[in-house]
Amino acid sequence: MLVIQILILKIIPFFPEAVERFYSNGLYLFISNFLRIILGWIPVSIGDVLYFILILLAIKWFWNNRKKWRTNWKNRLLSILSVVSVFHFFFYFLWAINYYRVPLFEKMNIERDYSDADLLDFTKKIIAKTNEIQIKITQNDSLKVVFPYSQEETFTKNLNGYKNLAAQYPFFSYSNLSVKKSLFSLPLTYMGFSGYLNPFTNEAQLNYLMPMYNLPTTSCHEMAHQMGYASESECNFIGFLASVNNDDLYFKYSGYSFALRYCLNNWQIRNEKIYLQLVKTLHPGILKNYIESQNFWMQYQTPIEKGFHAFYDQYLKLNQQKEGMDSYSKFVNLTVNYYKNKPL
Repeated sequence: MLVIQILILKIIPFFPEAVERFYSNGLYLFISNFLRIILGWIPVSIGDVLYFILILLAIKWFWNNRKKWRTNWKNRLLSILSVVSVFHFFFYFLWAINYYRVPLFEKMNIERDYSDADLLDFTKKIIAKTNEIQIKITQNDSLKVVFPYSQEETFTKNLNGYKNLAAQYPFFSYSNLSVKKSLFSLPLTYMGFSGYLNPFTNEAQLNYLMPMYNLPTTSCHEMAHQMGYASESECNFIGFLASVNNDDLYFKYSGYSFALRYCLNNWQIRNEKIYLQLVKTLHPGILKNYIESQNFWMQYQTPIEKGFHAFYDQYLKLNQQKEGMDSYSKFVNLTVNYYKNKPL
C-alpha cells in the first residue's frame, strides 16, 4: 500500500482545485473540527503523550528483536515498512494533503514578486508602525516590551485576532480552540523549533520556553496549520495577519515585530548598508526584544539543531515547498505585495 500511496501523491499535485474543494474545504474541515472538539478541552497534549508511548514501544520492539535481525531481517524490515505505511497514510489523510491545495497567492490574488523599492517602502512603514506600538505599550522607546499574559491566556486571546480577520476573509475563520504547551518543549528548543502541529490529533503544540512576546504570532502560525494551510510561508503570513488584527496592542506588537525581523533579515542579505541605516531608525526597546530572542536561541545551539533543520529542509522540499527552510521567509513576498495598496 505504501507504493500505491506514493503513486497517488505523484498525481495529486496536478489537481490543486480538486484538493482545495473536496479535501481542504470539504473532508479536512470535518476531520480537523472533530479532532479539536474531542481533544481541545483536555489541558494536556494528547499527541505528545501518544508520541512518547510510541517511542517507548519502538525501543522495546527493537530491543526484543535485536538478536533475530541476522536470521530474520526480511520479516523485520517488512514489519517496519508496514508501520511506516500506516503512519504515512494517516499523516496525509488527516492533514498533509493540504500541501497540494491552491496557493494563497492565487486564492487572495497577491503578486509573487516585488522589487527592492517595494521592500524598502514596506520596511520603512512597518518600522514606523512597530515603533508606534512599542511606545504606546512602554511609554519609553528604550524599554523592551514585557508580555503580561500567560501561555493559556495568549491562546484564548488569539481567537479575537482570527475573529477580526475572518470578518474580512471568511476562509480564515477558526473555531474549537486546541492549542497546548508541548511536553517536548526542551527538545524542541534544542532542535530550534518554536512549535508544531500534530497531524494525527490536530493539536497545535507550542514551545513554552521561548520569549513570550513571540508567542502570539507563533501560536497563530500553528493555528493556521490547523485550518489546513500547510505552507510555512502562508502560515507565517496568516499568523501575522491574525496577530496585527487583534484588538490587543501586545498581540499587534508581536505580529509587526515578527514581520519586521524578516524584512531586516532580507536587507542584511541584500544590502548591508541599507540594513544598518534601517536598524538606526528602530527604537532601542525593539532591539532589546530582538536581542532577548537571539540570546535565548543561542544558548541552546548544538549540532542537533543543524541536523534537524537539514532533515526538515528536505521534508519541506518533498512536500511542495521547493525553498525548504527558506520558505519561512517567503512570507515577506506575501506581506509586501498584500500591503502595496493597504495601510498598516
